[in-house]
Amino acid sequence: MLRLTWVQPEDLLGHELHQAVQDGREPARVAARWHAAGGRPAPLRAGASATPASPSLRWLAADLLDELAALPGGLADDEPTDLALIKAQCPAWPPPRYAPVPAPDRARLEAAWLGRAVGCLLGKPVEKLPLDAIRALAGACGNWPLRTWFSERGVPRELLDAHPWNRRSAATSLAENIDGMPEDDDLNYPLLNLLLLQRYGRDFTTADVARLWLDELPAGRTFTAERVAYRNLLSGVEPPDTARRHNPFREWIGALIRADVHGWTNPGDPARAAEQAYRDAVLTHTANGVYAAMFTAAAIAEAATATRDVHDCLRAGLRVVPPGSRLARAVRHAIRLARTTADFDTVVDELHATHRDCHWVHAVPNTALIAAALTHADGDFGGSICRAVSGGLDTDSNGATAGSIAGLLTGDPARLPDRWTGPLKNRLATSVADFNGIGFDALAHLTQRETVRP
Repeated sequence: MLRLTWVQPEDLLGHELHQAVQDGREPARVAARWHAAGGRPAPLRAGASATPASPSLRWLAADLLDELAALPGGLADDEPTDLALIKAQCPAWPPPRYAPVPAPDRARLEAAWLGRAVGCLLGKPVEKLPLDAIRALAGACGNWPLRTWFSERGVPRELLDAHPWNRRSAATSLAENIDGMPEDDDLNYPLLNLLLLQRYGRDFTTADVARLWLDELPAGRTFTAERVAYRNLLSGVEPPDTARRHNPFREWIGALIRADVHGWTNPGDPARAAEQAYRDAVLTHTANGVYAAMFTAAAIAEAATATRDVHDCLRAGLRVVPPGSRLARAVRHAIRLARTTADFDTVVDELHATHRDCHWVHAVPNTALIAAALTHADGDFGGSICRAVSGGLDTDSNGATAGSIAGLLTGDPARLPDRWTGPLKNRLATSVADFNGIGFDALAHLTQRETVRP
């Protein structure tokens, strides 16, 4: 039987109950009705529970999702999704840039694309694994603290059996079998956003993003919030309601991984980068899920000037996030920890303890971990991606974003160690449009063209 992940009402409800608690609603009565009827909690790591629910339980789950959506929230004042309200809450919102900032040259953009790919690939084999498993697998072959690709050479069989690599990724992402950059949603979305700018320009709308997805993004390549929004589009729901309708993943990491192109193409203009990321993000996300994308785009825009260090970039990112939001508080906490704690494993343990109630794909802990990794490594490329991946959570996405920023800051692919870039062979696999097999140098050329286009 085919069971589509991330969209079944009985699986969505468990996640929505958790989301309701996090955003200040009171779901206890709904939870009691669900459990009394025999409903199960949300799957811990997979997108669907092991067995389908009965028709009556599935109908109940759909009704309860609507009931949860109607509950009043307690955090709406501190965590708005409307852009005007977000700006009103940001006293340090960056002013408009009137003087032109030189576009990043192709070498810098190629380093950013390569950095994103390398960081993503480093994290792929351990995606979904718990933190102790990541540490054990790397340590078993002398690769802890993490400093190079994961490998199963020298890892005891009993450890591999206890903590198997990510099933989809192991065949293409371990040191012994990397042969070019395999397909991943963390690279598909930047490709889509290149197409977005090519077709609709900088003033694209959220509806334009939706049209592009329906034209170019295979539904099976979407996950969590993106899959729910895609389903909503096909059901006739229009943006931004696509982000809200039966979508408990609306504060997860999906919008963050789509933000890079908005930053790369707005050098020195974090406000404009954040606004572009906002129009992209609200197709699928609300509140902290949107802030994570805006934070990332603004930080990357600052990095693209070639005049700022990583700490300046992170500060620029925080300027576009409501300071009282959970995401802003988490990022500030992570940066403080990274600045004052010598051992990064200790930083990670503290972050995991602080955010233990968040799903491993939630935007808040993952954005915090990215900020901590970049801060602790002082923007160094290898140090940043290894710290981001070694912190667990959404390993490939965190490695990709850390790699994008750190790669951009290096300014040149020649400054990225060959042990990282060589195995990628300047080749990216994807199912998006005509990009399959494209080189990172060609992607840099296409990105720069959008950067200088009015």
